[in-house]
Amino acid sequence: MGFTKAKITKPSEIPVCDISALLDGSNPLGVAQELRAASSGLGFIYIKGHDIPQCIINNARAEAYKFFRSNKTQKLATSITNNHRGWIDAGGAKMGDVGKPDLKESFLWGFDNLGQSNHSLRGQNTWPAKNLNMQIATMEYFKRVHKIAQALMRGFALGLDLDKNFFLKTSNKPLSRGSFVYYPDQSKKNADEQFGSSPHTDFGVLTVLAQDDVGGLQIKNRDGHWIKASPIPETLIINVADLLHRWTAGAYKSTPHRVINISGRERLSIVLAYDPNPETIIDPCDIFGQNFKDGEPPITCGDYLDWRFDKAFAYRKDHSIAQ
Repeated sequence: MGFTKAKITKPSEIPVCDISALLDGSNPLGVAQELRAASSGLGFIYIKGHDIPQCIINNARAEAYKFFRSNKTQKLATSITNNHRGWIDAGGAKMGDVGKPDLKESFLWGFDNLGQSNHSLRGQNTWPAKNLNMQIATMEYFKRVHKIAQALMRGFALGLDLDKNFFLKTSNKPLSRGSFVYYPDQSKKNADEQFGSSPHTDFGVLTVLAQDDVGGLQIKNRDGHWIKASPIPETLIINVADLLHRWTAGAYKSTPHRVINISGRERLSIVLAYDPNPETIIDPCDIFGQNFKDGEPPITCGDYLDWRFDKAFAYRKDHSIAQ
């Protein structure tokens, strides 16, 4: 079928942004302008200067590989819960609207219930028995990268001439989630029949991704061509997700992407999906004024995520939440 083919990326097609001046406060507006320019185009950005030591990333990745290489009985003991915590086997997710279920396996976690359970994506984490190292390494990375995501949200706000905390006003008990995503090597035959992760846009506000050196992530550019987002050492890659696109009426772009791993090696990504509190109102009128007519109607972050998750994950029961 040939749909796996993608162009080699030009160096300038996916921007690289040094965010150190945003993190240390020395030039937040300058970084914010870079983030706006990049997110108004492709919506994917390599970031450097993120201040997460490579050893923290390596430790989390090593523990994830131990888990995915364990036997199925051990993984089944951490099967996905109703609060979207734990292991999802290959075939348990379908990120796109067409094609077969995805080949990937995932292990998911988040903040531990935060004292309440008022949303389906909030609850207690589940970890492999007798593996404290996985929990420690995973949460150390998660807490560090979540701070990066919050800093980026301040940059995105400044890029639209908003108060720096505009997107963080209701974020004391966020719905943010982390996931290890494991992609087996695909034969070329399988690559023409099934995706590691099928073409999709991300559901929430912002995604922060730690790639490994294997490659396989592909992005659809503005000309409609698939391009390779090849790994760049010492960077993370971020992308605008659907709720930020909706919140900003498309000023920041959420872009389709997919994963095809025909490297001959296994691949593992570490994903942070940043989202604020479930009650957060996603309404472009709050940015562009009450007379603004070009955006979609208001919706809460929690309701939108429920609707999208119900479509994507086999374990979820059907809820009649409209877009």
